[in-house]
Amino acid sequence: MEQEILDKYIRAGKIAAQALEYGASLIKPGEKVREVLDKIEAFILEHGAAMAFPAQISINEVAAHFCPAEDDDTTFVPGDLVKLDVGAHVDGYVGDNALTVNLDPDNEEKELLVEASKAARDAAIKLVKAGVTPDELGKAIEHEITKRGFQPIRNLSGHGVAEYQIHTAPNIPNYASGDTKPLEEGQVIAIEPFATTGKGLIYSSDNPTLFSLTSVKPVRSPAAREVLELLKQWNGLPFTTRWLTTKFGAGKTKLALMELKRNNMLHEYPPLPEESKGLVSQSEHTVLVEKDGCRILTQP
Repeated sequence: MEQEILDKYIRAGKIAAQALEYGASLIKPGEKVREVLDKIEAFILEHGAAMAFPAQISINEVAAHFCPAEDDDTTFVPGDLVKLDVGAHVDGYVGDNALTVNLDPDNEEKELLVEASKAARDAAIKLVKAGVTPDELGKAIEHEITKRGFQPIRNLSGHGVAEYQIHTAPNIPNYASGDTKPLEEGQVIAIEPFATTGKGLIYSSDNPTLFSLTSVKPVRSPAAREVLELLKQWNGLPFTTRWLTTKFGAGKTKLALMELKRNNMLHEYPPLPEESKGLVSQSEHTVLVEKDGCRILTQP
C-alpha cells in the first residue's frame, strides 16, 4: 500500500475512533438518540474527515442500521443495550468501528454479552496476518461467543473496506464458515462480531431510513434532480433521510426518494432485528493486514 493511502486510512481510523469514544460518552438515559448522532457526525466533520456512513444507534434486539428520522424523539432508557456504529473517511479511505454501551450495568448477562463480542473481536485480531483464512477468524469469534453461553449472528459479518466502499470482499464470518481463501498483505478489513442471547439470525424489517445511490439515471421532477445532485457528491456511500430533510424539507425529500426508488437507483438498508428478539451486542475495529500480523487503524 502506498504511504499516502495508508496515511489517509490512519487519519480516518483515528477520527472514527475518537468519534466513537465521544459518542459513547453521550449515551445516557434521557438523552435523545437523534441528538447524540447529530453530535457524533458534527465531531467527525469538525475534525477534518467526512462521513463514511451515517452514525447508527441500534438498541436491544436491533443489531444494526437504525437511523432516526428528523422528527424521531426516541430517548435512551435505563436497561437499554446500545450499539453505536461510526465510520469516517478521508478521500474515500474508511475507518469503521463500533461498540456496545450497557445502560443496565448491574445485569450480569448483559455485561457478559458486551464482553463476548469484544473478546471475539480481539481474538480474531490476534490471528490476522497474511495467509490466515476467514474460516480461522470465524472459528475464533464463534468460540469466544459460545463459551460465554451466547450465539454469534451468522448472517452478519465483518468485511473488507476500500476506496469509497464500506462493504467489499473479503467477507469475515462470525462463525466457522469453511471459507479457506487466505487474506492478503495490504487488505483492509473490518472485524465485526455480533453476539446475541437469541438464535443467531437477523431479518430485514420495514421503514428504512438508510440508503445508498447505486446508479444515476434521468429523473423528471425538480425535487428528484436537486436531491440527486447532492447524492452524487457522496460517491455511493450511504446516507440517511435525516440528512436530506434537514436540507430540503420532509415533503421534497419524500417525493424525491419515491422517484429514485421507482427508477431502481437506491439500495435500502432497513433495521436488522434478531429473529427471536434476543439482545445483541457488537464490537468492531478496522485493521490493515500485514505480513506477520495486523495494524489496528481505528485507534483513538
